[in-house]
Amino acid sequence: MLTPASPAAAAPGDGSPGDTNISYLGRWDKTSSTFYASNWAGAYLRTGFTGTTVRIRQRNSVEFWASIDNRPFVKFTGVSGTVNLTPTPLAAGNHTLVVNYRQRAGSYNGDAVFGGLVLDAGATTLALPVRPKVLEFVGDSITAGTLSSNLALTDYGWLTGERLGTEHTQIAIGGACLVAAADGCWGMEQRYFKIDAASSANWDFSRYQANVVVINLGTNDVGHSVTGAQFQSSYTAFLRNIRARYPVATILALKTFRGRYITETQNAVTAVNNAGDRNVFFVNTDGWLTADGLADAVHPNDLGHQQITNRLAPIIAGYLSPSGRYEAEAATCDGTIDSNHTGFSGSGFCNGTNAIGAAVQFSASVASAGSTTIAVRFANATAAVRPADLIVNGVRVQAVSFEATATWTAWTTKTLTIQVNAGVNTIRFSPTTAGGLPNIDYLDVTPR
Repeated sequence: MLTPASPAAAAPGDGSPGDTNISYLGRWDKTSSTFYASNWAGAYLRTGFTGTTVRIRQRNSVEFWASIDNRPFVKFTGVSGTVNLTPTPLAAGNHTLVVNYRQRAGSYNGDAVFGGLVLDAGATTLALPVRPKVLEFVGDSITAGTLSSNLALTDYGWLTGERLGTEHTQIAIGGACLVAAADGCWGMEQRYFKIDAASSANWDFSRYQANVVVINLGTNDVGHSVTGAQFQSSYTAFLRNIRARYPVATILALKTFRGRYITETQNAVTAVNNAGDRNVFFVNTDGWLTADGLADAVHPNDLGHQQITNRLAPIIAGYLSPSGRYEAEAATCDGTIDSNHTGFSGSGFCNGTNAIGAAVQFSASVASAGSTTIAVRFANATAAVRPADLIVNGVRVQAVSFEATATWTAWTTKTLTIQVNAGVNTIRFSPTTAGGLPNIDYLDVTPR
């Protein structure tokens, strides 16, 4: 959980940087009590407030995005001083605010600092719940959202965190390598541990503990004469150093979308696994990005980041569910996530398209290989049985019949036995008739 320290002089509700009702997510420099500096790509702040207007204090020219009451983010460019975020006043009442600053990188050198909020007379900030899980995405310009429409906000890291309902941050900067190459490439093996990419100050990892760390590095190293042996050695050390900071986090090492240093990345994961760290995994990203998902030869566009999110979010969800329950809204659903029939778990259910092959796919994590039971909760208020293939890790294992239920709110559970591998397993229900699947609420997987 991200729980920032605040200056003693700050009063809860006053909108100052040290106001304890304001949550700071990601890496923030709080050395100054008057201006908190936003660092790396994915840092943001969130708070509630009362009244009808809100303004934000900025020191010098800056670019940032703000979302009020979960509406689409609005971009503010080249603004400074006291910036009005509500040119049209809001209805009186309680509201929410999220602010993300553009990262200082390349030719952009905006003053990404937060000087507090100015509210209506008598208004106050309100503390919002901090989500209990934290995702951290480590990478280069791809993970910083370069060439996507709103940079970090339209990047797969931000999108994945929002889809899964977690806190999230992107420790990423354009041009970054894994290895601190002799020609000066930003080496994340060193820079990752700093409060900012250009800072010599170490980050205080006690400020928050990530539950899952996703690493996407290696795209740029090849252009800086990094050998395979160098890369593998550095990646192995990097994994061990991250583990020292996050003792219980799941660490996912992605195959780069350009397919660079694949064997070296796999070998680094194997090395730490063989040394006893079984909570580090290599993730094969083959097929995640299509040609229309690229803005150029390297960087995903908005569609590409959505494609990555669609594949990555279910995998991460598998590692965020120690209870063994996997909600359909976090799975891959060939249809829509709906909430119009009561009695479901979580925030919704998968209402699959009525078509052959319109599937729902879960990614479930287990500690060891072998036989386990699964239980899928569903509702089928039609007169007909809805049959489907059960496909585990790409292999059809059996046919499943989803019988009719009395109503769409009469949820019932079907229990099955399957063989699973250690690590993440894909569990897919694919309908075999044009009627499609029933509504799917969740999948329970008995832990091994």
